[in-house]
Amino acid sequence: MRPRPFIPITLAPDKPYVRNKTDNLVWHQCRNRILYADTDRSQVVYHANYLRYFEFGRASLMRDTGYPYSEVEESGYIYPIIEMGVRYYTPLYYDDPMLIHTRPSDLERVKLKFEYIITHEESGAIVCMGFTRHCAIKASGTPVGIDEKTIHLWQIFPK
Repeated sequence: MRPRPFIPITLAPDKPYVRNKTDNLVWHQCRNRILYADTDRSQVVYHANYLRYFEFGRASLMRDTGYPYSEVEESGYIYPIIEMGVRYYTPLYYDDPMLIHTRPSDLERVKLKFEYIITHEESGAIVCMGFTRHCAIKASGTPVGIDEKTIHLWQIFPK
């Protein structure tokens, strides 16, 4: 089954945000290239590596909005992944350029969710779509409410 088209339109030339023309949602966009080490014997990106690309997109989004994950941890919060999902559509190969699109999605009292779309930079083909759900905890492992800076990130993300 093919996904709905993803047609990113740049919001501003000096900002890392795009709006999907199909559903009007705003996404943070960053670039990366496939390393040889990320491929398997069939010369395509090994499926689990897409989770690393999701992390790259998430960390880039947080850094670009002024709240890098290192500051989250310094403030005493940790956000481990408690659920994830990925749908694969088109493979990537060594040295392929990709665009990682990330957006904050659901925000609950102690849980939050990010959504991702990875596309081939040159062809625009959707490679995969996915999500990660996280739970706010303190270093002791005790679940806690989402910290104020993270809530602020959800509030200031472009609409």
